[in-house]
Amino acid sequence: MAGSKTHDFHILNPSSRPFMMSAAVLILAAGAIGWMHKMGWGMPTFFAGLAAVSAMFFLWWKDVVHEANTGDHTPVVQIHHRYGMILFIASEVMFFVAWFWAYFNAALYPSLHEGIEGAWPPKGIELLDPFVFPLLNTLILLLSGTSVTWAHHALIHGDRKGLKNGLWVTIALGLIFTCVQAYEYHHAEYGLADSIYGAAFYMATGFHGFHVIVGTIFLIVCLARTYKGDFTPRQHFGFEAAAWYWHFVDVVWLFLFISIYVWGSKFGAAVAQNPLG
Repeated sequence: MAGSKTHDFHILNPSSRPFMMSAAVLILAAGAIGWMHKMGWGMPTFFAGLAAVSAMFFLWWKDVVHEANTGDHTPVVQIHHRYGMILFIASEVMFFVAWFWAYFNAALYPSLHEGIEGAWPPKGIELLDPFVFPLLNTLILLLSGTSVTWAHHALIHGDRKGLKNGLWVTIALGLIFTCVQAYEYHHAEYGLADSIYGAAFYMATGFHGFHVIVGTIFLIVCLARTYKGDFTPRQHFGFEAAAWYWHFVDVVWLFLFISIYVWGSKFGAAVAQNPLG
């Protein structure tokens, strides 16, 4: 029949979403630059761009959810979605590799960096105890990885109640993690501008905290879709992608905890004195 679909691929209709998202990101970036340069229009422009980006995320993902519910996400399309999510997570891994690289480059060779007098940690930096709030957050994220796996297995076996309960627990743990990290930042004795240590510490842990917030929102959306009746044992890539992302966040935190909090506080200074010994 003329006009009938004879393949398993999803051919997208023309959409203004990419252009609108690009414009929103441009406004956001311009506002951020203006705000950093203390221009009067910077802060309102930044928040206007942030609102526009948030709105575009909502509208664009709403379209994707509609496509999934109307059968456009065939098994072939879902394979491509999985490839895309794997590549996205791989790019995020390399993003964090850059921050780890910056941290270890300064920690192992402090004499190569001006302003820290060849010492690591730099003088005046009062390190956080890794076995108080950082350890608590580690336990929280490990437990959240267990609960999201519980939710995933419940979904696979058709247990909608287990799916909802697992998501509720994971979301609650994600929010607790964010609150504990905010409390830790508030009581830290150093800031982002306090030498390369403060810059490396806050950029690495701060971006991870941002990823936790994004992952929590991701799971909240999955929970809302669950209550609407979305997801089946055979088709639930939206939830699967959220679970993958959450496990990625867990693994990154383990590396942060071991390298920056534990190694940095207990062994970093000694190794920095003799990096090859």
